[in-house]
Amino acid sequence: MIHCGMREMRVLTVVLAVVFVLKEAEAWGYKNGILHNSIWLEQAAGVYHRESRKGRYQLTYREAKAVCKFEGGTLATYDQLEAARQIGFHVCAAGWFDKGHVGYPIVKAGANCGFGKVGIIDYGYRLNKSEKWDVYCYNPGAKECGGVHTDQEKVFDSPGYPEDYQDEQICYWHIRVRYGQRIRLHFLDFDIEEDTACLSDYLEIYDSYDDVSGFVGRYCGDELPEDFISTGNVMTLKFLSDSSVTGGGFQLQYIAVNSSQLFDNHTDALS
Repeated sequence: MIHCGMREMRVLTVVLAVVFVLKEAEAWGYKNGILHNSIWLEQAAGVYHRESRKGRYQLTYREAKAVCKFEGGTLATYDQLEAARQIGFHVCAAGWFDKGHVGYPIVKAGANCGFGKVGIIDYGYRLNKSEKWDVYCYNPGAKECGGVHTDQEKVFDSPGYPEDYQDEQICYWHIRVRYGQRIRLHFLDFDIEEDTACLSDYLEIYDSYDDVSGFVGRYCGDELPEDFISTGNVMTLKFLSDSSVTGGGFQLQYIAVNSSQLFDNHTDALS
């Protein structure tokens, strides 16, 4: 009877471990068999996808090379893109890569992306270099602009802070804490070029693992944004500056908080 009890405990432990892994994978953006484009993959593979500040499919071949060069990288080769795909890099957006080719990496076949195929969907060599697509870059070194943070508490800054940030930057920060925790953002300093709709320079906050879903808000000017608490254990921040006028940048602190603590505090406030 004791033996059966121990076996049941082992089974329960395995089940709980599997559930935990699945939850962790979901937190990183693993859905429907695909680990979506994320900063973790960018760092692991050195390959990343970029689009123009004007939106999707706005880069000529020359402009695409300039985007990669600006961030310290080069156009990704077919082999580099495939190596990234092998560890889960999946992006349904055609972009320039090395030697004038256009294509994109597909991990799981879908009716609306990849023509039902898996692999590098290669549109082949493009004779017309004025065609406009996105771009796939390669940079195996750590990028100064952006990064991944997994500490329980940390302070980080915009590039060059406390000096002014530079023109024409796109930075992504990905924050990930333990499953079951949330992230509290608290701004310590904030000075980003101000305009009516924050179209020139801005910081965007996403309550998500990417900059596609979970949009919280876009911020510019010199007023400190209010504190924000995530709904899950991951967040993404995107900073963009245009080609003119800069500011002092920002400094912020994040702290991992347990969901149970937030619930207890809310209950105390109501009582």
